[in-house]
Formats: sequence, structure tokens, C-alpha cells
Amino acid sequence: MEADLPIIGVLDLQGAVQEHVRVLERLGVPVRRVRLSEEIEQVDGLIIPGGESTTVGKLLERRGMDVTIRRRCEEGMAVFGTCMGLIMLAQRIEGSDQQRLGLMDIGVRRNAFGRQVDSFEADLTIPALGSEPVPAVFIRAPIVTDVGADVEVIAEWDGVPVAVRQGRCLGAAFHPELTDDTRFHAMFVAMAGEERNAKG
Repeated sequence: MEADLPIIGVLDLQGAVQEHVRVLERLGVPVRRVRLSEEIEQVDGLIIPGGESTTVGKLLERRGMDVTIRRRCEEGMAVFGTCMGLIMLAQRIEGSDQQRLGLMDIGVRRNAFGRQVDSFEADLTIPALGSEPVPAVFIRAPIVTDVGADVEVIAEWDGVPVAVRQGRCLGAAFHPELTDDTRFHAMFVAMAGEERNAKG
């Protein structure tokens, strides 16, 4: 059965790697920790977890992983960025020219809710994931400041977009991996599965 499931990689450079791995294991999905460019070739979907965006951007560039991720995304690999990962996916970062992947036609503002002490939890209404509220943990979270025509806003908090989708790219300003709710990851696994099925 596992052979029919998409293989999900978790970028293992910094951040809440183990938490994402744990959720994917609960879903019964094969998981790979990704530290090198060649390992990106072996996955159907890649999760970019929270962390420090400037540091991770430099590491991706130094290892040539940014080029590989962009190419694999063009080939159909699904990508899911949480918190810092959302920043890395954005084409526009307010007040910064830092390295980014630029895979989504969105603008973001870093640390939009304040510092670590301003972290909070909220229940989000996300119709794409059902009628039950989705718990979300915001830790030094960014917000989405603008979206392109092809971007779908799938969740808002206080009128501000905090989760978006464009093609096979998914981004969340919060940390779904820090809750017991697996629906966000299940949605991403389904996105990655579409590519695996398309390849036959």
C-alpha cells in the first residue's frame, strides 16, 4: 500500500522538523528528511518548516537546493511552507531583499503579530478542511499582505490571509504541526499524491 502513497520530504535544515515528521507518520505516509539537493529528487512533496528565513535562505543557496526546489516545483512537486516556509515561498517580502524561493505570487510581512512573547493560538474557519474549526498556533508569524490573481486564500485571521494555495504550492503563517489536527497535512499529502498519480 505504501508504494501507492506519495513520499513527503521535510526540509531538515532548521526548525520544527520532527513535529512535521510525526504528523506525517500518524497519517501513514512515507517520510524523508531532506538535507541535500539529490534527496529532493526522491520526494513527491516537500515541507519547509518554521525557522529563521534569512539563515535557511542562505543554506538553500549555498547547497544549490533553491535551484533544485524551483525545478522540481515546475515539474509538479508539491511544496508546503509553514511560518518561515511561507516567507520562503513568497515572491515579495516586505522591507527585505533576502534570498527566497519565490514560488507563490504573494507578498508577506515577517513577524507581523509581534515577538515570541506575542505568540497565540486561534481556531480558524477553513471550509476546504470541513466544518470543524482548525486549531492554529502562531509563533512570530508572518501575514500575507497581497495575493496574485491565481492565488486562493483558504484561511484568514482577523481579516488577514494566513493560509494560501497556488497550484501545488501551499502556505500557512501558523504551525499546524504543533496541534493534534492532521487535516492540513492530509490536504498537502493529497496535493502531492496528484503529482505521483499523474506520473503513473
